[in-house]
Amino acid sequence: MLHIPGFTYPVKEYFLEDVIEMLQYSPKDCDRRPQWKKRFMQGRMIRQEKEQKEEIYRERWPEFVQKLQGKYSASTIEALELVDDEKVDLNLIAELIRHIVLKGEDGAILVFLPGWDNISTLHDLLMSQVMFKSDKFIIIPLHSLMPTVNQTEVFKKPPCGVRKIVIATNIAETSITIDDVVHVIDGGKIKETHYDTQNNISTMTAEWVSHANAKQRKGRAGRVQPGYCYHLYNILRDRLLDDYQLPEIVRTPLEELCLQIKILKLGGIDSFLRKLMDPPSQQAICLAISHLMELNALDKREQLTPLGFHLARLPVEPHIGKMILFGALLCCLDPVLTIAASLSFKDPFIIPLGKEKMADARRKELSKNLKSDHLTVLNAFEGWEDAKWRGARAEREYCWENFLSSNTLKMLSNMKGQFAEHLLNAGFINSSRPKDPKSNINSDNEKLIKAVICAGLYPKVAKIRPSFSKKRHTVKVYTKSDGKVSIHPKSVNVEETEFHYSWLVYHLKMRTSS
Repeated sequence: MLHIPGFTYPVKEYFLEDVIEMLQYSPKDCDRRPQWKKRFMQGRMIRQEKEQKEEIYRERWPEFVQKLQGKYSASTIEALELVDDEKVDLNLIAELIRHIVLKGEDGAILVFLPGWDNISTLHDLLMSQVMFKSDKFIIIPLHSLMPTVNQTEVFKKPPCGVRKIVIATNIAETSITIDDVVHVIDGGKIKETHYDTQNNISTMTAEWVSHANAKQRKGRAGRVQPGYCYHLYNILRDRLLDDYQLPEIVRTPLEELCLQIKILKLGGIDSFLRKLMDPPSQQAICLAISHLMELNALDKREQLTPLGFHLARLPVEPHIGKMILFGALLCCLDPVLTIAASLSFKDPFIIPLGKEKMADARRKELSKNLKSDHLTVLNAFEGWEDAKWRGARAEREYCWENFLSSNTLKMLSNMKGQFAEHLLNAGFINSSRPKDPKSNINSDNEKLIKAVICAGLYPKVAKIRPSFSKKRHTVKVYTKSDGKVSIHPKSVNVEETEFHYSWLVYHLKMRTSS
């Protein structure tokens, strides 16, 4: 056995009551008690354990406040009463950063926030203050939507007299290490995806961190000298945090896993999943099986169909796998693989802070008025391939001008090669090259490509209905199970008022906290 000793410096922890006392902070436009009542009356779809903990929190609150008396000022206790637990108080974080800069020790500041909206808002909030506009500060937002070239600054030690402030999601908990961090501000929230089986929809909400998350965040400080961690939740909340995040298997769709169970001949889907340490709900299992039957991947006896057999051998979600197979069969392979890779991983677009409108405009231009996000990604990817042929400089300029991540585009290219290898091994194509001419006889047929996308993603379709108002002509979008839905703000169709067809096809339907 090899033992590698590690060493970290001590880290002093503060909780919300300590931070408020330190700053003499008073939240604005907040009222805790009506929020409690409102959330209770709304009956939000939350897991039972969480609801029970919220009830315990409410019951223990008066006793907790009583114990604070004498230890903290009356104004701090009053402020705690006013804090809205559902929101991350960015004004408080800005005040805390200012306090650390003016009175704290030197060293980088790392702020943990749940998502892009919070990161961009805090960045704007800091940059609106004269203090942070000076060259004595380097403020680095860390998010997948940001250009990689900007984010490499996070690992560089700033010049003497310059303070580095990093605003990040939970990616900075374990995926990267920033050696010079001395101060960690833990916003207390983390974005989690859950699958609502009752409504057949994914949800993306900001949840409380677990103790494991909080420990990881604390551990980011104290790597080069004694550090400080500011948890922006009170000690009562800390005692009620989960030890760990929910396992992914109980909060995500199960279709891909079900296919693996069948192709590996592990027995019945339900009986196998019930044996797991953290088994998914019966409703989630039944819904996954129903979806696979609807996709014609399983028959009525829950056995793999020929289609199901091939879907199980592809390393993608079944609907995307079906799209890939149709692309191979109908000889429009390369464009379909581009779209499939993007749906499996992520699209290559980035949004630099302060250039959001420019990025949206370039994306709209790349759509070429086709009114399709899928074809917009395809156009962007093909433009990148053309630029690569002209050399490294042309490639860099193309990505810069069109707000594209070259790393993501390279990843999509690699994924396309892997998909083609799977198709070759299965006998669907004769070459592992996505651009093989025999596999791309129909790759210029836009209508066929759209048909393949639809065939793969069906029944994920939405109906477009015109809506006329006195001010302007708009459209409304409906799905069969949800009624009226909204197009995502990043879509090229978000402000579209006229469509050539009455239907839209989508890959992901998600309920967000906004």
